[in-house]
Amino acid sequence: MADDTIQALLRKRLSDPGVAVKYRDVQWTWRQYLTGATARAAALLAAADPQRPMHIGALLGNTPEMVSQMAAAGLGGYVLCGLNTTRRGEALAADVRRADCQFVVTDAEHRPLLDGLDLGDTQILDSSTPQWGEFVDAAGELKPHREVTAMDAFMMIFTSGTSGNPKAVQVSHLMATFAGLNLVQRFALTEQDTCYVSMPLFHSNAVVAGWAPAVCSGAAIVPAKFSASSFLDDIRRHDATYMNYVGKPLAYILATAERDDDADNPLRVAFGNEANDKDIDEFARRFGVQVEDGFGSTENAIIVIREEGTPKGSIGKGMDGIAIYNSDTVTECAVARFDADGALANADEAIGELVNTAGSGFFTGYYNDPDANAERMRHGMYWSGDLAYRDADGWIYLAGRTADWMRVDGENLAAAPVERILLRHSAISRIAVYAVADGHVGDQVMAAIVLNDGRTLAPAEFEAFLDAQPDLSPKARPRYVRIAADLPSTATHKVLKRQLIAQGTAVGPGEVLWEREPRGTAYTVSGDRMGGEAGRSGSPPSASPGSSVPGAGSAPSTVAPV
Repeated sequence: MADDTIQALLRKRLSDPGVAVKYRDVQWTWRQYLTGATARAAALLAAADPQRPMHIGALLGNTPEMVSQMAAAGLGGYVLCGLNTTRRGEALAADVRRADCQFVVTDAEHRPLLDGLDLGDTQILDSSTPQWGEFVDAAGELKPHREVTAMDAFMMIFTSGTSGNPKAVQVSHLMATFAGLNLVQRFALTEQDTCYVSMPLFHSNAVVAGWAPAVCSGAAIVPAKFSASSFLDDIRRHDATYMNYVGKPLAYILATAERDDDADNPLRVAFGNEANDKDIDEFARRFGVQVEDGFGSTENAIIVIREEGTPKGSIGKGMDGIAIYNSDTVTECAVARFDADGALANADEAIGELVNTAGSGFFTGYYNDPDANAERMRHGMYWSGDLAYRDADGWIYLAGRTADWMRVDGENLAAAPVERILLRHSAISRIAVYAVADGHVGDQVMAAIVLNDGRTLAPAEFEAFLDAQPDLSPKARPRYVRIAADLPSTATHKVLKRQLIAQGTAVGPGEVLWEREPRGTAYTVSGDRMGGEAGRSGSPPSASPGSSVPGAGSAPSTVAPV
């Protein structure tokens, strides 16, 4: 059997005496790990209704039980549905129902999230109870649900939901093995390595860039809960040599105080997506690590990897078939032109949606969601929902999501290029640029900024910084600047801009709002402003005298604890 399925790869490791899982004081060999997974698969299959889809939900954190459920699904030839542990109430119930889960395996920490929910015929199995142990121990010999093929679904992974309700992506065995084997080859991973997986295992990044490389190489897996403050201690404790990330974890870690011995650690590779150039360079310097960043989505229909010579700000060139199209005319966008200062000169013509003209790649569709499938696959192409532009040499630059367009004084602006410019300031840790209402017509640019721990930023200093950025269009200067304690984010550390847009010019306790003069460049401070107009409607705030603002970066996010 070819190594193009998780089932085949795991079977090769059934007798492997090497270390497979490290978790706190627990250490399992591959033999122990897969013996337990085999028993779980046998028990679940024996209890399942063969007339219903063999889908098992997992509402679990990054624990040995979660990685056991993943291996059980692989060996058992059925589909594991990763359930987002930050979802609540009817939203969580809707995910369970949409995925057609026969069972949801959970634990004492997450079991209360299911209380009172209408889950239909789905049964809840609590892995923290004695009954669970008895259930697994009573399992007979594993008779797989099926001998899988490469394109059969291995897991169901819900999208992050940054631009709407999460959708259930069917992750094929081939999608997982292709990513895993490529990363093993790229970074020369072996059974001597240890993969530190602190991104949620209910998300594709942790599955294909964290767990799958370990399965493909025989490396050990460290399932962990992300914590910026304990990150380095964890890496040293488990002798981790490889880590994956998605979203802003590098920025969270870099916001902690630097120590003289930070580079004294076993980590050699950090691979992920959505880090900015500043954080990539600083993380590599501070921790002595090779950092490689690419672009991808849960669907894995478009893959772009930075390569040698990639310009600052670019995500790379992309595989064959990757293009940028105007969604209205369904034609390829013009090549980006830049002025003498490096600013994009033809945004209206050059910025479009990132597409795969060759089709859907590894993406086999969202489960039980025909409308979403129709939206993604149009005119024989996969439409990502991501805005981008491409220079004359073929380098691609992200411009945000399709909802990130801003119409300012009759000109279209994209958020991502403005964010890249503002992140050049050394005091800024994280940022989100988005639109708020002009009050008359169109939009005004607003920026929510989280400062590095211990740093301050004064309005006059920020104004001088903007003046020194030759590629910043005058219309792209933020009209409003929110010095924020944190940015609302998903469990995978992606900023939820729709929440910021809904808050408008309101700020939270201890936060400060700056306002720029309508036709000027100077900022003044509006002070603590609660209950401001929400969304893109409403009048702008009045200004009051300004002062410097202390860094607010130490406040933890509800999903990204520091």
